[in-house]
Amino acid sequence: MTNLFSIENRIFALSGGTGTLGGSISEYLVLHGAHVILLGRSLNKLRDKKNELDKLKQGKTTIYEVDVLNEEALLEVKEEIASTFEGLDGLINLAGGNIPGATLSASQSIYDIAISDTQKVLEINLFGTVIPTIVLSGLMAQQGYGSIINISSMASKQAISRVLGYSMAKAGVDTFTQWMANEMASKFSDKIRVNAIAPGFFIGNQNRSLLTKEDGSYTERGSKIITNTPMARFGNASELNGMVHYLLSDASSFVTGVCYDVDGGFNSFSGV
Repeated sequence: MTNLFSIENRIFALSGGTGTLGGSISEYLVLHGAHVILLGRSLNKLRDKKNELDKLKQGKTTIYEVDVLNEEALLEVKEEIASTFEGLDGLINLAGGNIPGATLSASQSIYDIAISDTQKVLEINLFGTVIPTIVLSGLMAQQGYGSIINISSMASKQAISRVLGYSMAKAGVDTFTQWMANEMASKFSDKIRVNAIAPGFFIGNQNRSLLTKEDGSYTERGSKIITNTPMARFGNASELNGMVHYLLSDASSFVTGVCYDVDGGFNSFSGV
């Protein structure tokens, strides 16, 4: 009997695979026998992550130094993937994040925001998903199958204070996910699926100081989030892996254009 959840020997490309969430996902995929292609701007980080993954002695890892905002460079990577591998089974767009100038402090208002930094945040979080998806999905259009996973956010669904650019970008990712799901299924193949995952609040290097103090206790912002999360805790990076596995596997063969919340109930809770 075919195992609907098997991802062994499948080939998955990941941007942002050296970060907190991406690192956990790449490790999980390799442990389940997949061949992971890591895309990123820092060759040193890519090499370090590949060394970590190679020590697991499961699956395989290949790295490409590339800026996901550089269409020409991605087109070169696309050709290399096409000539090196039998196909591309999946793409996970994890590149993104925030920068200080686009994040308001508690005492600031919208008039203190740095427009240029906000534009950068929009670019990396929205176009850092749009460009690699358009380029690499070309391989899937040719072969007639594939699964794309975009990373959304709770900030796309409701007004989360202080992160305007990030919120706008992730809302754009949601719309793009639905648009591409329709485009790929209706014009190329019903075996090409495009979905998104909206993580709740996970502590990583970028947001650690916003959510926790040096002694490990919660900041005011961190406490508000916990109060509005029914599970009353932050997520662990490994808790995204199950949803990723499902969306990459044949178990989700009739699922496309959907954004799944993995948030401990945050988006379902009214706060009352």
